[in-house]
Amino acid sequence: MPQNGPTPSFAELLGGCERSAVHLEMRDSYAVDYEKSGLKAWRAGFRLEPEDRASWWRPWLDLISDTVARGVNVRRARIVGEPVTEYIAFEHSVTFTNVAAGEEVRWLPRRQAADLCLPGTDFWLFDDRLVRFNHFTGDGASAGGEMRHELAVVKLCMAAFESVWDRATPHDEYQV
Repeated sequence: MPQNGPTPSFAELLGGCERSAVHLEMRDSYAVDYEKSGLKAWRAGFRLEPEDRASWWRPWLDLISDTVARGVNVRRARIVGEPVTEYIAFEHSVTFTNVAAGEEVRWLPRRQAADLCLPGTDFWLFDDRLVRFNHFTGDGASAGGEMRHELAVVKLCMAAFESVWDRATPHDEYQV
């Protein structure tokens, strides 16, 4: 059953993690407010500089760095259509910041995921016990989150993530 009440923040969820946090992304574009300005700047030719960490996406990357520093393994897998959308090309170009913050990131072409059992939406899985589904509208805007803790849901998400992770290409090897 979905959790009643407000969805905890990512700072709260990651702050409560002890071992692992994994994130599966399956959309080819997102229209969430905090990324719209970055995509707009990228379209205009702006690129993040690896040496200029102060310009990177804060406070998210600080949260990830702090989480990893506590010994939590943070992994992100992205299933993408190929050729990639403009949004995915943008996302790929800034993912080095996630890696620098301590995340492990892998990419899987959608055609290589055709025979995998996957949930219907993106999710985070915290310590193999709590799932946060991320719901989106058809145009990619956030439609809120949903917390789930039932064993069958957790097992589905664990298996889905690991099956994608095993097939996916590490970020530094994936070309867009």
